[in-house]
Amino acid sequence: MKELVEFIVRSLVDQPDEVQVTEIQSQGLTIFELSVAQPDMGRVIGKGGRIINSIRTLLQVAAAKQGKSVTLELVEADDR
Repeated sequence: MKELVEFIVRSLVDQPDEVQVTEIQSQGLTIFELSVAQPDMGRVIGKGGRIINSIRTLLQVAAAKQGKSVTLELVEADDR
């Protein structure tokens, strides 16, 4: 699923080499932390958060097919 997030986000941004996805396992929940270059934050978030929410929905559908629970968090590169 990490590869799914990377593929989708890299196709949206201007600086695909700056995309980083970190996978964290926590009590039956998988948390994906997504980091992109600062100028690409707006592209990933989208108007009113529509794009990031769509990516979250796709990720949750893929996880549900595997019987897993996931969440996607967008973090600033400095927060990592």
